Amino acid sequence: METESAAYQNKKKLKLVLALTLTYLIAEVAGGILTNSLALLADAGHMLTDVAGLAFALFAINTAHRSPSRKYSYGYYRTEILAALANALVLIGISFYILYEAWQRFLDPPDVAGKPMLIVASIGLLVNIIGTWILHEGSKESLNMKGAYFEVLSDMLTSIGVIVAAIIMWTTGWYYADPILSAAIGLFILPRVWVLLKDAVEILLEATPKDIDLEELETGLRKIEGVKGLHDLHVWTLTSGVNALSVHLVIRTGLPNNAILKTVQDYIAKRFNITHTTIQLEEEGHQDRQNLF
Repeated sequence: METESAAYQNKKKLKLVLALTLTYLIAEVAGGILTNSLALLADAGHMLTDVAGLAFALFAINTAHRSPSRKYSYGYYRTEILAALANALVLIGISFYILYEAWQRFLDPPDVAGKPMLIVASIGLLVNIIGTWILHEGSKESLNMKGAYFEVLSDMLTSIGVIVAAIIMWTTGWYYADPILSAAIGLFILPRVWVLLKDAVEILLEATPKDIDLEELETGLRKIEGVKGLHDLHVWTLTSGVNALSVHLVIRTGLPNNAILKTVQDYIAKRFNITHTTIQLEEEGHQDRQNLF
């Protein structure tokens, strides 16, 4: 698949950015504990979403190249979705904990070492700038890489916020900046995690992919010469960027099945980028078994 091939070519870049981000995540947690900065720890929670996103992107590339088995005939695509679902639930818990701690600190703000916090946050900003530079080209070729790129880009913006809070506390001693920014980071994480959770659940429930207009697909199939009607049209997602389709097509009696089948497959592949299809051709008058869907 074209998108996966583009992602596979950028695999080494993704590994490098993941290593940089993971190293800084560890440093940021240590810095947050040593400086007593909840803002740094909150940003570390946000950084964790980036590490997870990068890891899932790599995981998707690797699993896409594993061969299906008799037991797992679709391969191991759904492992990525299950991992994303688990990650989303954990991160929602982390976000609420950050908000709770921010409220406690707002009521009684402790002293925070602003200068060390500024140093740690500045290093994080540098790491994120390098990461976005490395992933920028690959983001133009692959949706998988684009997701990883936006993960790092969003964290770069958050690092700028932490730097601002550190400067405020270092220069003015106004320690409310720490819990206020912490709450802002927690609120920033929640919508992103909610989207991740929602997308994972939709895929597990085999909802129609967002990038597929089912009405347009059905209309296009009905317009193909020789097709009299259709039923049981389903499109679902195996994993991000990999869709599958099944449909029963009613065709005119006496027409060459192979020619119609090729036309239908070419239309679906070129217009909707779906190459994994199961198409049943039925002649007029065929009594199909009753279907629940």
